Amino acid sequence: MELYTNALNVEEISNRWYESVNSLNYGALITFVGIIREENGIEALSFDIYEPILKSWFNKWQEEAKSRGAIVKMAHAIGDVRVGESSYISAVASPKRRVALELIDEFVEDFKANAPIWKYDVIDGKRVYAQDRSTPMSGAGLLSGEKND
Repeated sequence: MELYTNALNVEEISNRWYESVNSLNYGALITFVGIIREENGIEALSFDIYEPILKSWFNKWQEEAKSRGAIVKMAHAIGDVRVGESSYISAVASPKRRVALELIDEFVEDFKANAPIWKYDVIDGKRVYAQDRSTPMSGAGLLSGEKND
């Protein structure tokens, strides 16, 4: 798991990951790159991450990948990432392509649903909490996703 301040250098990370698995005689390296898209007038998205929980979540996925003979990798941005830049990259390397294809889909979907990452829209240079696109966590105050009327 790799965390970076602001936008990710997709080429550097992807190439380094490729080199790290190149000698393993694997038949597949599937990479997913998340790119910030313009919607609702945003200039960027900004991210806060609770690292201890993210690390625990990622470690479970490493064990799952290992049980299937695969390797999972992930990088995410902390802070502001402008429209057109990458905030998230994940990859699965495996001896067989089917395992890698299935695992990358499961990993990305679980990441979107459960990783402890909170998003903010950046509009006119100001961060606005994007509750509908953030991961709710019980007992996390404002970031819990719970409405207090």
